[in-house]
Parts: sequence; C-alpha cells; structure tokens
Amino acid sequence: MEKLFDLQIDRRGTSSQKWEKYSNTDILPMWVADTDFIAPPAVIKALHDRIDHGVFGYTITPPELNQLVVERMQSLYDWQIESDWLVWLPGLVCGLNVACRAVGETQDQVLTATPIYPPFMSAPRLSDRQVVKVPMQLDGERWRLTPQQLESQLTDKSRLLLFCNPHNPGGTVYRREELEALAEIILKHDLYVCSDEVHCDLILEQGLQHIPLASLSPEIAARTITLMAPSKTYNIAGLACSFAIVPDARLRQQFINARKGIVPDVNLLGYTAAIAAYQDGDAWNQQQLAYLRGNRDYLIREINQIPGLKLLPIEATYLAWIDVSAAKLSNPAHFFEQAGVGMSPGRDFGDNQFMRLNFGCPRTVLEEAVRRIRVALMNELPA
Repeated sequence: MEKLFDLQIDRRGTSSQKWEKYSNTDILPMWVADTDFIAPPAVIKALHDRIDHGVFGYTITPPELNQLVVERMQSLYDWQIESDWLVWLPGLVCGLNVACRAVGETQDQVLTATPIYPPFMSAPRLSDRQVVKVPMQLDGERWRLTPQQLESQLTDKSRLLLFCNPHNPGGTVYRREELEALAEIILKHDLYVCSDEVHCDLILEQGLQHIPLASLSPEIAARTITLMAPSKTYNIAGLACSFAIVPDARLRQQFINARKGIVPDVNLLGYTAAIAAYQDGDAWNQQQLAYLRGNRDYLIREINQIPGLKLLPIEATYLAWIDVSAAKLSNPAHFFEQAGVGMSPGRDFGDNQFMRLNFGCPRTVLEEAVRRIRVALMNELPA
C-alpha cells in the first residue's frame, strides 16, 4: 500500500488549484492544503458506479451518510450525536462564514487565535463583524490558545470564538484538560464557538487522540458549531462535501437561516465520495498516516539541519509551520519561490517570519523540495 503514496500523479493540466498556480515554471507547489495522493480505491469505485448510473439531478442528503457520521462520532470519540444535528455544507470555509452570520449582530466581535488559517480572519469581516486576534502562546514546543490569553481579549462585544483543533498551521492537538479550560472561559463569558476540526483524522503523534470540543459536556455542546469533513483526510476536497454538527436546536436554526439562499447544497458526487470514504476508507487512512509520519520525521530532521530554519514537532495535519526568522529574508515567499519551492506565506496566517509547507506528497518530491531549500539558503547565508 505504501507504494500507492509514492506514486507521482501528474496533476498538471487538470485545473488543479495547487498546480496551476505555478504552471509553466519549475516551482514545486507545496502550499494549499490538499495532498498529491490518489484517493482511496473504495472512493474511486463508488464514483465510477455513480457516474455509470448516468443521471445527475438535484440530490438530498443520503440517510445512510447521516447514520455513518453518527456512528463515527460514537466509535471514535464516544460522542453521542443525533442525525438531525447535522447540517451539510459544500466546504468548511463557508461554514466559518455562516457561523459568523449566525451568531451576534453587526459589529459584534469574533475572536480567533493567531497564527491561523486565513479564512478565520476574513470571515468575520465579510460578515460585518470585528475580528479580534488572540496571539497563541508557545508552550514548550506546542502552539496553543491559552485560557488566560483568550480571557484577556474579551469585551462586552465578544460573541463568537473561531477555534481550530487540530490547529492549522501549528499542528497542535489540544489535550482534554486544555479543552476543558477553554470551555470554562466560553461558558463563563456566554460565548459561542465554531470549532474547525477538519484535520481530526490526521493525528500523526502516536498516543494522541482528537477530542471534539462539543463532546466535553452538554453545556459546551449547546454553544458549539463543530465543522468536519472527509475532504482533507481522503483528498476529496474538490468534491465539496462537509458538515456542521450543531446540537442546540435554536443555534442550529440560526445557522440554517444564515445560509438560506446563499450556500448551495452538496452535490451528489460529494455525497457519494463521503459515504465510500467513511464506510471503507479507514484502512487506507491508516496507511496514509504511516506515510505522513515518515514524511514528517524526515522533514523535521532535515529542516532543523539547515541554517536559518527551525521546525517544531508536528502532532497532526500534513502541514509544517517553518520558522524562517533566523534567515533574515526580506520576502520569504518570493525567496523560496525563486528557489523552486512554492509554500504558503506566513504573513497570510498572521506572521511573516514563518512559511507553511504541505508535506502531503510523495517522499521523492519532498526530498527535492528540501534539497532546493538547502541549496538556496546555503548560497544566501554567510559562512
């Protein structure tokens, strides 16, 4: 199975967002968060079967998919949810935007921990809310949002926290006691929280487990919109199928009302792929996780041997948050593109002294990217 992840699938000329950005150049695309791995065989077969049916009309959510999610939450997290808590969406980003519109009023404050995936900072503004950036703390070798820092930023206009666990770009997996401390602040100050947990199936560090924030207690569940999807795990983001879990009936109706007439339904191939992924994709994902752990370990070892760069442990995701501050580059993104490696600029996440590198790719591609980075910095930095 590992050889499956070593395959170099040519994505050029397929309208790939990731690869078209650097079309007709010799720049390796290591930026946007989709992998270069072929999807699970069960997903591909299910899509072929659905295509062979030949009719592609308007589609409702398949009841079996709702049931799969209910069973998945129970088996993986001991979290008992109801199928009517589910709201299906064509993507996580629209879920963030809908959550901002569903909670509070115009010019209320939405908090988010930085550095963070860029839509966390744009969604409040697009919803006529004020965004309040709460700096994450480096706790040993882990980036995390602390209760003290969160509480220090609260005002009487604070309504919603946009939370990310596992964290993108830091790769942090929050422990139960850390989640409980955050939940205490949320409940104490009458906040709501939208928790993006899309990387929940991509835990790399052995012994760690994802814990949905809303699974802690009925009280925090009643104030939480949880966002998940099969997209990152099974590399099916282009099929646009995600979901929100909203236990509280009033909050769920506010969420549904906020998306009316704006957010389209999920398409039938997205539903088809999600069913196959959740039904038959877990063995494939275990193989993927083993491969990603190898990529992660290689990357951490090599990056930390390159002068000017530093990479802390990565607990989850296939995204590396590389500290480039010691290299003293005036424009890090441009520098690395000139070196032939296209990463996500740290400035988009709130810190220009970092770069985000996607290591969800064949090992040979990752090795070439590291080689290019090493050569460029060795030529740049004084001996």
